[in-house]
Amino acid sequence: MSSSEATTTVDSTDDTRHAGSVRLDHVTHQYGRGGETVTAVGPVDLTVPAGEFLVLVGASGCGKSTLLRLIAGFEQPTHGSVRVSGTLPRPGEAAGVVFQTPRLFPWRTVRGNIDLALRYAGIDRAQWPERRAELLARVGLEGTEKRRVWEISGGQQQRVAIARALAAEHPLFLLDEPFAALDALTRERLQEDVRRVTAQTGRTTVFVTHSADEAVFLGTRIVVLTRSPGTVALDLPINLPRGDIDAEEVRESREFNELRVQVAHAVKTAAAA
Repeated sequence: MSSSEATTTVDSTDDTRHAGSVRLDHVTHQYGRGGETVTAVGPVDLTVPAGEFLVLVGASGCGKSTLLRLIAGFEQPTHGSVRVSGTLPRPGEAAGVVFQTPRLFPWRTVRGNIDLALRYAGIDRAQWPERRAELLARVGLEGTEKRRVWEISGGQQQRVAIARALAAEHPLFLLDEPFAALDALTRERLQEDVRRVTAQTGRTTVFVTHSADEAVFLGTRIVVLTRSPGTVALDLPINLPRGDIDAEEVRESREFNELRVQVAHAVKTAAAA
């Protein structure tokens, strides 16, 4: 049955109704028509409990971003069903989303970009100053409210995008390779920001990357996808410390490096299969 025929009715015993939970049932997605049809991903069966940080990792073209768009509700699966918090996802309602580029409004200040997100989220205008300050503090951008987008660095712009995505307080947070275009140092700092922010908010997070290092550092669970059409090649829990611990201590630990090697090998093997 296609997603357009699916119902939003949820079994009363289904614990995936919890806010922020994600469930993919035998999902396949295709592009094109007739003889030019290409299967991008699937079949995939995947359940993401509320509060989990899932990282989708794999070689380019394996369907990671397609799965993220399906979870966000930007596209509907060709076959199977996607549910977020027990219902079919709708764009703008299912999750806060951060893309590969910040997609900010360059004619607005940092404050203007955040305020627009707060307005769309339906936050009372009287609460904007407090909420804006809280969001900017979460991503380490205090004091930047009056600066134009072109006056801040690429890393700072992506932090604004993260703050904007958090504005609506959706229980689900989706990130599609948000640090791919950044230098190594900025990338590591933003990884630490995302790790900290998601721990503070407790939001379910799905993060797309092709980097084994990034996947292991960020995730509480990693799913490696095969080459297109992407299916699950490895589903691996990650039990590295996540509390008040130095990021370099995590990256330099024996456990981190063993997991990084395991995931990198799985990605390479899955891409060649």
